[in-house]
Amino acid sequence: MPPSDFSKQEEHSVKKLEAYGFTQNFKTEASRYSAFIPGRIISQSRDLYKVVTDQGEFFATLSGKFRHEANHLEEFPAVGDFVMLDRSNNENGNGIIHHVLTRKSSFERTAVGFKNEVQIVAANIDIVFICMSLNNDYNLSRLERYLSVAWNSGAVPVVVLTKADLCKNVPQKQAEIGSIALGADIVTTSSQDAASIDMLLPFIRENSTAAFIGSSGVGKSTLINCLAGKEILVTREIRQDDKGRHASTRRELILLPKGGVLIDTPGMRELGVDSVDLRQSFSDIDTLATQCRFKDCAHKKEPGCAVRSAVADGSLDPRRFENYIKLKKEARYEGLNSRQIEAEKTSEMFKDFGGVKNVRKIMKEKNKRGY
Repeated sequence: MPPSDFSKQEEHSVKKLEAYGFTQNFKTEASRYSAFIPGRIISQSRDLYKVVTDQGEFFATLSGKFRHEANHLEEFPAVGDFVMLDRSNNENGNGIIHHVLTRKSSFERTAVGFKNEVQIVAANIDIVFICMSLNNDYNLSRLERYLSVAWNSGAVPVVVLTKADLCKNVPQKQAEIGSIALGADIVTTSSQDAASIDMLLPFIRENSTAAFIGSSGVGKSTLINCLAGKEILVTREIRQDDKGRHASTRRELILLPKGGVLIDTPGMRELGVDSVDLRQSFSDIDTLATQCRFKDCAHKKEPGCAVRSAVADGSLDPRRFENYIKLKKEARYEGLNSRQIEAEKTSEMFKDFGGVKNVRKIMKEKNKRGY
């Protein structure tokens, strides 16, 4: 394609893609690949990607060179990625993806069946709505997990409380969540009150992308349908045991009529906390840790532990502290096989004795002395 022809197509394409979040940073990077057309992945089915460009939506696959040069799973495209294609429509068949533009944020999980590999669940998200219903789904420890993952992704988390009409003590729940969702806005909604759902709109700026995460049955699909102004996603009733049913089965981008893009992400319920930095979501504990007598305090039996003291005097919720320790351990074990996990646990068990090797040495000395 002659450069002059591409420039005209690129200018026209950029105008369409701006609605899908194609900001100036992406435009600048895309200009380096003058032989290709920019597009965004709006859904994926195995190795087939659905992309959008100025001239519409069509399917695309990866180029042979891309597959050959990719060394890790996280290098492969995911829903939300901006990519460079060999065409802007499907008049001559499926498109070919040649490059993935640099992500500004990403949600990751440990890849199943691959050692030490990370899989990208969704990319280039600005806002993440963490949904939790005010019925039996209410779980502060789960919320802390989602907040940790959200902050680590590079997106800004907003806690969305759903089904407020089913809760008799909403102010108490709001206060509890406010004490742990440090730095995050909290919005309380009900499907019976359209105005409460409209409170989410100010967070969804034009050209921005917002994701919804949370357990099944919390009302994510209902929220998206309300924001879109029509039923785009199927909604299902919760089961008699108050547990949810999965209404959505794959990730996809949804363009809102008033601007902004939404992504319903069923796979995000499997997000792990590997490599997650807990300092943002547990900033209160991180601040307390700076007051410990020892810089490397593990908050176990060390003297002068400010974190343990806070738990003892009631200023730090024991549940929150226990969940913090649990998530730290999980982050350490994520991606390891059973043998590696056992090795890590054994190493932790004998850490106070100088490690496993030192314990073996001590035992040998005792055997020599006849103990």
